[in-house]
Amino acid sequence: MPEFRPTEQMLELNEDDEGVTTEQIDSQVQKAQEQLLQLKRQQEQIEKQKRELEELGRRQEELDRGRAEMTDKLTRSLVVLEREAYDAQKKMEQLRATRESFGQHLDLLESIDPKTWNPSDLTKELSRALSTVDDARTEYSQQRSRLQASSNEEHHEMPLPATSSGYETAAPSQTFAQWLQIGLAFTLPLIISGLIALVIFLSMTRSGR
Repeated sequence: MPEFRPTEQMLELNEDDEGVTTEQIDSQVQKAQEQLLQLKRQQEQIEKQKRELEELGRRQEELDRGRAEMTDKLTRSLVVLEREAYDAQKKMEQLRATRESFGQHLDLLESIDPKTWNPSDLTKELSRALSTVDDARTEYSQQRSRLQASSNEEHHEMPLPATSSGYETAAPSQTFAQWLQIGLAFTLPLIISGLIALVIFLSMTRSGR
């Protein structure tokens, strides 16, 4: 406690007064002590309120700082996510279109069946089938290049197999027996025509005799 003693001052001021009794002095001392106790309680309450206000101020600053930080981060993140979503949508549309195109070309390739070809239209059928294969190869190469370029930008490899530049490096799709049948189909009309011509020639020779 500080050296300042209000009760002693009050006692000194009242010592010259006439008719002051001991009971009155004790009463004044008691009142002074009660006042000191009340002032001490008020001081403690004021200090408590000060600490609470300082804590509120600190939390208010923390709120303002955190709000500003997260508002900035969320705003920038939304811009990034919007861009990523747009790129992902474009990529998904590209993959969907590529898948549809590959499926159509695959159906055309699987529909090629040399056994069903008419021997008289063999050249036309073979040319049409080769054109179908060329179209599929061109479309595949173009779509693969686009997907590879997009994957390189995203640092993600698209594992699509490469295509050959011609038919020399391609694996044979027909067995030897099938190619033999195709060869016979090519030459059979010529053989038949030759036999017919030979029969006619022999018949004319015999009749001329």
